[in-house]
Amino acid sequence: MPLSSISERAFTQEVLESPIPVLVHFWAPWCGLCRLINPLLMRYQAEWADSLKIVSFNADQSLKIANTYRLKNLPTLILFVGGKIRLRIDGFQGREDLRQALETITLNYAQHSSTLWVQPQDKQSYQKNWI
Repeated sequence: MPLSSISERAFTQEVLESPIPVLVHFWAPWCGLCRLINPLLMRYQAEWADSLKIVSFNADQSLKIANTYRLKNLPTLILFVGGKIRLRIDGFQGREDLRQALETITLNYAQHSSTLWVQPQDKQSYQKNWI
């Protein structure tokens, strides 16, 4: 099942007002790595659909959103919990880095409430910024 693609108009409702955490995959059609990681994101969406929503957002279609979230690299993944940014993942080198990041997200979500996110011990394994 493909990831839901959201528009600038739907961003507030689908992401910022969501009752469950939302991982937004910011991508662009010209980004090869963006296409490469899609199957992994779809797998996690299928596994965690009840507790974590994963959506995609074409950054080329909205400079306003791209500027708001200071997108410098694509793909960029931003985790929103209760409308606030909790985690930003960018600069990863491939599927394995992303898989590690997704495992950390799902591990933290499965073990803690949505208001508490624990920083992993090995934060050098992939580039991310816990907020």
